[in-house]
Amino acid sequence: MSLAMSQHERKAFLAEPHVGVIAINDTERGPLATPIWYDYTLGEAVTFLVSYNSRKIRLLREGSVVTFLVQQETMPYKYVCVEGPVSISPSKPGALLEMARRYLPEEQAQDYANQSAGDGKTVSLDIKRWLTVDYGKEGW
Repeated sequence: MSLAMSQHERKAFLAEPHVGVIAINDTERGPLATPIWYDYTLGEAVTFLVSYNSRKIRLLREGSVVTFLVQQETMPYKYVCVEGPVSISPSKPGALLEMARRYLPEEQAQDYANQSAGDGKTVSLDIKRWLTVDYGKEGW
């Protein structure tokens, strides 16, 4: 039996509010792998918000290929790893608050957005490759 997720399963899992890890190439040292909040709507790109002055945005270039991973850390273990090129655009006003609401209760989301330096940039990852595993298919 294959442990790979079906197309529907992997997209549904990715749409859940996990904290992901993005890996970005750095020519001067190893790749930058860092946790990040994200959003994914079925059939669309994965999007991240990145501040204007972060190391992430300095390493990202339009068309750069990145790897992104989300996982379930409780049994049955499962993960989705995607890879693809990115596009970068200015974030819409309120984008940071909208993202924070995906992960935090309203009051905390408001506080988080109010304490930030602004909305920054929106990075969209165009998924070209998928790698998935669901150990629940093995009866764990």
